[in-house]
Amino acid sequence: MCLSTVYENTLDDSKILMSNVAKIEIEDNLVVLTDLMERKLEIDGELVFVDLLSSKAIVKERV
Repeated sequence: MCLSTVYENTLDDSKILMSNVAKIEIEDNLVVLTDLMERKLEIDGELVFVDLLSSKAIVKERV
């Protein structure tokens, strides 16, 4: 199983939005993150970076 960490705007540990992310979905203008325990986080923004080898992603929030 490959779980990821999703960051806000930059790969900085102080900007972690969610860890152990199992699923990333795009619904309209929302990025929906779902973790291993099925908790969901909806972010008004866009997915701008995914590195599957290092299990990291960046979401840019809309202002």
